[in-house]
Amino acid sequence: MSESNGDKISRIIISFILLLIAISCLAPVLNILSISLSGKQAVESGRVLLWPVDITLQSYETLFKGTRILSALGNGLLLTIGGVLLSMAFTICAAYPLSKKYFFGRRVFTLLILFTMVFSGGLIPTYLVVKSLGLIDTYWAIWMPGVISTFNMLIMRSYFEGISSEVEDAARIDGCNEWKLMSKIILPLSMPVIATLLLFYGVGYWNSFMSVLIYINSTHKYTITVLIQQMIQSQSLLTEALANDVTATQLIPEGIKSAGIIVLILPMVLIYPFLQRYFVQGVMLGSVKG
Repeated sequence: MSESNGDKISRIIISFILLLIAISCLAPVLNILSISLSGKQAVESGRVLLWPVDITLQSYETLFKGTRILSALGNGLLLTIGGVLLSMAFTICAAYPLSKKYFFGRRVFTLLILFTMVFSGGLIPTYLVVKSLGLIDTYWAIWMPGVISTFNMLIMRSYFEGISSEVEDAARIDGCNEWKLMSKIILPLSMPVIATLLLFYGVGYWNSFMSVLIYINSTHKYTITVLIQQMIQSQSLLTEALANDVTATQLIPEGIKSAGIIVLILPMVLIYPFLQRYFVQGVMLGSVKG
C-alpha cells in the first residue's frame, strides 16, 4: 500500500524532530571530547566547538599521571561488577518463582514487592540500618540496600511468563527439576532480557555517586564518579595534577576535567554496542505482560 502525502509529511517532521534531539544529546559530548583533545591556546580562545584544534593527548597523560584515576577506575569496576553479579542473581531468583502461576502466595509476594516502589524507609533510616550492620565504608553498603530493582524484577518476571509452557513441560518430562529448568532452559532463552538488565544495573552501579559519598569514608575507595566530581569542584586537585606533571605547561584545568569526563563515560559507550541488539528486544518483550 502506497504512503499518502500526509504520512510522508508526518514521517519527515518526526524524523527532523528526532534528528534535532539526537544532535542536542550528542553535541555536548563532542564538545567535551574536543576540549580534552585540544591545545591550551585553542581552548582559551574559544575556537573549540565540535572538533578538536591543535590535537594533543597531554590532558589524558596528565590525568593518568597526576591523579588517582587508575585506582578510582579499579574501584568503579569492582563496585559495578560485584553489584551486577549480586543484583542479577537476586533478581533472577525473585522473578523466576513469581512468574509461575502454581507458586503459593505469588500474588501476595508480588504486591509486597510492588509496595516498595511507592514507599521506602527514607535516607536516614536506611543509613542507620546499614550502620548497625557494620557495612559503613564497604561496598556492601551500596550493594545490599538496592540489590534488587523492583522495576527490573518485574521486567524479568514478565519475560519469563512469556516463555511457552510447552518448553517447560518437555523439560520436566526429560527429568529436569526447577533449578535445572531455570539454569538450562529458561535462562538461555532469556538472553535479551538478561542483557537488558545487565545494562540497566551496570549503568546504575557505574554512575553511583550519592551512595558512595554517604557510605564510603575512605578516599582510596572512592569511585571514578566521585573523583571526577571532586576534580570539577576542587581547583586544588587540578593544581596538584598539573604540578605532578612537569610537561603539563600547555594545559588548562578545563582540558583535564573534560578528559576525566570522557574516561568516565567511555566504558558504558564501549559496552553498549555489544548489548544493543538484545536491548530493544528485551525491553519490548519483557513489557508485553505484567
